Amino acid sequence: MSRAFKFLLSLAAAALLTGLVCAQTADHAVARSDPNSQLAHAQLLEKARRGGIDIYFEGDSITRRWDATDYPEAQANWNRNFFGWNAADFGWGGDTIQNILWRIEHGELDGVNPKIIVILAGTNNVGPRAADDAKVADITRGLRALVDLCRAKAPGATLVLTAIFPRNDNLAALPAINRINASLAQFADGKKIRFVNVNDQLADADGRLFDGMMVDKLHPTVRGYQIWADALKPIFTEILGPPAATDHAPPPTGDPSAAGKSLSVTPKP
Repeated sequence: MSRAFKFLLSLAAAALLTGLVCAQTADHAVARSDPNSQLAHAQLLEKARRGGIDIYFEGDSITRRWDATDYPEAQANWNRNFFGWNAADFGWGGDTIQNILWRIEHGELDGVNPKIIVILAGTNNVGPRAADDAKVADITRGLRALVDLCRAKAPGATLVLTAIFPRNDNLAALPAINRINASLAQFADGKKIRFVNVNDQLADADGRLFDGMMVDKLHPTVRGYQIWADALKPIFTEILGPPAATDHAPPPTGDPSAAGKSLSVTPKP
């Protein structure tokens, strides 16, 4: 093997390694390859094409379950709070920031032109373990990339960034969540980017959840969702006025794999 060929081979290996590292960082889009997520993406593309959306919710399963056909109690709470504001839910369970970036880059916000975008993302990047400085910085960069992408796709929208909720599947994750939320607060300008943090109503000062806030130490109950709604509605009223008597948002979607299954099954966050 010639020295020149060895050199070219080493460059190719380095490029491959760089690509793999970049693909894993939180500010780079990564597709979900499982068939269920691809079906959900198709559903959400169709929802985006139907239009009539003034408030666009984006995130992972915490967002998704609020207006999903397979979580009827949460969906009823959504209707009680947001009917008349043309709100639509684009969350998908199990998504990291990278996966949300991919979905938005591949059409889920194209042409929607909402007036408000609500974002709650990052808990699947944090995970149930303690995070070091590098991981906290990476997740923060990912959330910044998500903000920038939403602003590029919908420049007229006001972004409402929601603090990552406390998770009690492992309290060791809480310091990282608090640090990321502190950075999110710095993104806000109080005008086109708002910051909402309801964590002191969900948990005590040590991050231990109050009774009745979460169903599984991670996903909100209807009571937990109501706390989030109560923080959002004054912003919605300020920007959109009071809710109308009719609603033009597309109907809710659900988990494609949930058809015929018991609603007691708890899928991945």
